[in-house]
Amino acid sequence: MKEIYIADLARLLVESQFENKPFDSVYLVLSKQHRTTRTAKPYISLILGDNSGQIEARVWDPLDSRIAPDFAKGDVVKARASASKFEGVLQLKIDLLKKLSPTDYDRADLLPATIYNVDELWRKLETAVASFADKDLKRLIEAVLADPAVRESFREAPAAKQLHHAWLGGLLEHVVSLIGLADRVAPHYPILMRDLVVTGVILHDIGKIHELSWRTGFDYTLEGTLLGHIQIGAALVEQTIDSLPEFPPRLKTLVLHMILSHHGKLEFGSPKLPMIPEALMLNFLDDIDAKMQTIASEFQKAERQGKGSGEMTDKIWALDQRTMLNSRAWLGETGNREQGTGIRE
Repeated sequence: MKEIYIADLARLLVESQFENKPFDSVYLVLSKQHRTTRTAKPYISLILGDNSGQIEARVWDPLDSRIAPDFAKGDVVKARASASKFEGVLQLKIDLLKKLSPTDYDRADLLPATIYNVDELWRKLETAVASFADKDLKRLIEAVLADPAVRESFREAPAAKQLHHAWLGGLLEHVVSLIGLADRVAPHYPILMRDLVVTGVILHDIGKIHELSWRTGFDYTLEGTLLGHIQIGAALVEQTIDSLPEFPPRLKTLVLHMILSHHGKLEFGSPKLPMIPEALMLNFLDDIDAKMQTIASEFQKAERQGKGSGEMTDKIWALDQRTMLNSRAWLGETGNREQGTGIRE
């Protein structure tokens, strides 16, 4: 296990004489760019990550023999670094860096993972499916999840490469959170078919198990790049439906519409706009959960950067580049990542 994680650095700079003091640690290379200073001196700009977050880093002498010449994005490296702030942003200065083989590090140190127990999350999903009154939707979900490869990937996949729920188990965490939201909202609106909403919740991002890869770092597969998770998910679900005897054709149309329209707008990647109440609600709930979790993650990032409770976050791409204030922290209350989820015991 690592001794110093990225999330520890801001605290260490405040609590001890840690600034510019060298330390060794293991990181995943998330980005590598060769750049030059204003005086035309070459350097390497890096973004390094571990399971607690990510941080900018610089190699000011790329030709130093202590710097591995062949490392790239996606590699795991051991670095001797020192931490400091530049223009208010925490970053690392790298003096030594070597590339590691898979036997030299613990994957759990490098990739962020859900804070929840995956078995318990899975039990909540299965409980939701068991409660279905619609037998056709119930056997559809059970058939999709009966595939061991699908089930294993569903339990482990992130929900995104770098936005909301971008950690191991993030897809399952997101889905269980949405189930909780759906079960609160559906009774309030009698026009909604609860089982259809929850079916959409469980299946809307199923294509991400093939769109994303997560062995070392999170990235898109070739299939994901070329097709995207909406097309992949719709095809997987349609194939499953076609394998089920006497599945109602109209219900098939509605389920596929839920998947195809869940991004809500054509410019957001949905080939169809939501045109049934359940699809519209799925889009709203998906958007709420994604944005709340994104904000929670940005608050954590601001804390890692050493920002105070009265400082705004960096600009958030998913919120039209606006900055956000952690109102709970500003008022002196405490909170953590769980505030961004709808998961309850």
